[in-house]
Amino acid sequence: MPEGHTIHRLAKDYAAAFARTAVRVTSPQGKFTDSAALLDGTVLTTADAHGKHLFLGFGDHHWVHIHLGLFGKVTFGPAPAPPPTDTVRLRLADDTTYVDLRGPTTCALITDPEKQAIHDRLGPDPLRPDADPAAAYRRISRSRTTIATLLMDQKVIAGVGNVYRAEVLFRHGIDPYRPGKDITPAEWDAIWQDLTALMREGVRNNRIDTVRPEHTPEAMGRPPRVDDHGGEVYVYRRANRPCHLCGSPVRTADLAARNLFWCPACQKR
Repeated sequence: MPEGHTIHRLAKDYAAAFARTAVRVTSPQGKFTDSAALLDGTVLTTADAHGKHLFLGFGDHHWVHIHLGLFGKVTFGPAPAPPPTDTVRLRLADDTTYVDLRGPTTCALITDPEKQAIHDRLGPDPLRPDADPAAAYRRISRSRTTIATLLMDQKVIAGVGNVYRAEVLFRHGIDPYRPGKDITPAEWDAIWQDLTALMREGVRNNRIDTVRPEHTPEAMGRPPRVDDHGGEVYVYRRANRPCHLCGSPVRTADLAARNLFWCPACQKR
């Protein structure tokens, strides 16, 4: 599932391609046909993101709410757009660009109050200027749930996925099984600031890189990472391989139905 930086990048890309432009809106697959007809020829006024939720604003009060889920894909291309396949849920197009949405968990036309209800149920997003990290810490500091689980709870903090969860805990030497209530205010402030910086880099580069300059392949004389997720990381999907810092084997385990990765030597309990 795409992490929050990908959704914020998509919001920027949609806005750059179509903002303040009247767009052709279609649903070749047919599942969004009625809503597409209402929007066709209207102006895309804004694009917004909160965590893993994307909102495309049309006119004054219409929003297309998109959640990619596990299988959703977005593809941009130059005009003229090719004939769409029957897997395209939503196509936006103008005289210069088209963008196709396939396989999302959610693609729905919603109102302002419905959009606000989604924001209200999500935790603060490190990439949003209105984010309140103290709100997340209030929930974390009262919880016996592991910090690794809490970081993946979108009601606690929005946009963090499995990669950022594993990497930020490694970068701060925090055992993923520590209860949230044992995370100090100073530790949480450092985690939040680091997530904000890492995710902003993710938006800029459209990939996740989490290793510090002294641990890059060039600095350490090691081969670069080869993985379909791209980017240089410390522990994510590196199970049983040596830790870049201490050489201990990186461990993995199932936690809350997701694979957890950590170094038991660098992240001691």
